[in-house]
Amino acid sequence: MIIPIRCFSCGKEIASRYKPYLELLEKGESAKEAFKKLGLERFCCQRMIVGHVDLIDDLLKFPRLQ
Repeated sequence: MIIPIRCFSCGKEIASRYKPYLELLEKGESAKEAFKKLGLERFCCQRMIVGHVDLIDDLLKFPRLQ
């Protein structure tokens, strides 16, 4: 739903790097180069970004339950 603030394994802050990661991918960079530019060297942090599914826009379409 919403990107986690910190990596679950090592505790490194990753939330601020999600949008720049997507922008680098749109520019045509590989994921490996994007991670290197963003300073995400650990595999645990990389999997937090790659494994994230952004569902918040889909969930906002439904009415809120009382």
